[in-house]
Amino acid sequence: MATFHKRNGKWEYRVSFKDPFTQKYKVKSKSGFSTKKEAQTAASEEEKRIESGFELDNSSLRLEDYLLSWLNEYKKDSIRKNTYILHSQNIKNHILPYFKNLLLKDLKPMMYQKFLNHLTNQGYSKRTVEIIHGTMHNAMDKALMLSKLEKNPCSGATISKKNEKQHNGLKYMRSEDIQLFLQCASKDNYIYYLFFKTLIHTGMRKGEAAALQWKDVHFKEHTISINKTLGFGASSKEELFGDTKTYASIRDITIPQSLVNELIAHRRMQNNDKLMLTDSYYHELDLIFCRRDGNFLPKSTLFNAFARILKNANLPPLSIHSLRHTHAVLMLESGASMKYIQERLGHGSITITSDVYTHVSKKINQDSITSFEEYISSVLES
Repeated sequence: MATFHKRNGKWEYRVSFKDPFTQKYKVKSKSGFSTKKEAQTAASEEEKRIESGFELDNSSLRLEDYLLSWLNEYKKDSIRKNTYILHSQNIKNHILPYFKNLLLKDLKPMMYQKFLNHLTNQGYSKRTVEIIHGTMHNAMDKALMLSKLEKNPCSGATISKKNEKQHNGLKYMRSEDIQLFLQCASKDNYIYYLFFKTLIHTGMRKGEAAALQWKDVHFKEHTISINKTLGFGASSKEELFGDTKTYASIRDITIPQSLVNELIAHRRMQNNDKLMLTDSYYHELDLIFCRRDGNFLPKSTLFNAFARILKNANLPPLSIHSLRHTHAVLMLESGASMKYIQERLGHGSITITSDVYTHVSKKINQDSITSFEEYISSVLES
C-alpha cells in the first residue's frame, strides 16, 4: 500500500509490503517528485516490482558476493569440473580485480564495455575475452532470473577483433616427415617417443593421453578408453584427473597391433621401475605415460621435448596439438569418412570436424584426381 506526503514543495511516496520470507513489514520510499501524480506513477511501478518478486534488498549486494554465490549455489556440481574451474579462474583473475568492491546494481553496460576493452588492451586474444565474457553474461542472466537485476548489463556488448588470431591454415606434420620425427624422438627419450607416437596413432588430445591409466587399455580388443583428462596445473592428487573436454570426448578407439606391442613392452619396463622404487613409486596414479617414479609428465616438459625433437629433426616448429591434426589428415588420406573421424576425435558434431578438415579433404581429392588424370593420360598415349 502506498502513501504520499509533500515536503518542502516536493512529493514523496512510501510503499509498505510484507517480506515473503521473514513475514516482516518493510517500507520503500522515494522523494523529489514535482507533482503527486508523478509520485503515484512511480509508486505504482514500485508496487509492480514488489509483486513480481524483485528483491529490494539487492541494493547493498556486492558483485563479488553475488558471483561467488552464483559459483557455489548454481554452478558447482551442476556443470563439468573443467568448466567450473574456468568460470572460477575468470572471476578470480579478471573480473573481480577490475570491478573490486562494485555493487551488483551499479554495473552498467558502458562500464562493462570498458572492462572488455580493457582486456583487449591488456593483450588478451579475442577468444580469451569471449570466454571471460561468457562467464559474466551467464552470471548476469541468472541474476536477471533471480530478480536481482532488471536488465543484463552484459547484453549487447561487443568484443574487439584487434587481437584476433590469424589462422594461416591447418598445422600438421607431413606424412613423409613422421618417420624421421619418431626416429629423433626415440633417440631423445623413450617415453616421449611413445607418447608422441600414440598421439599420431590415435588423435588424442595431449591431456587425454597424459591421463591414460593401464586400466584404460584393452589389449585383447585393441582398444583404448578415453574418459578423462589430466589437469597439468592441479595443486593436489584429487584435482589431477578431470572431465574430458565434452561429453562426446568420452569414447573407445581402436589401436593397431604395433602400438599394442609397444605398450606391452613399455608396461614390462615400468614394472621393473616399480620393483626398484617400491614405496617411492606413485602406484596409485597407475599412469601409462609418466616419469620413472610414476608421477605425471609436466606440460612444460612435454612442450620442451616436442620442440627439441622437431629441431633435431630439422622440421618446422609445430604445437603438440598438431599431432591430432596429423592423425586426422592421415585418416583422410587413407579414405576414412568424415563421420568416422568425428567419432574417433571425439568431436561433439560432424560440423566441427568438417569445418576443420574439409579443405584438407578437398586437397586430397584434388591430388587424387590429378594423379588419376596423369595416369589415364599415360595409358591413352601409350
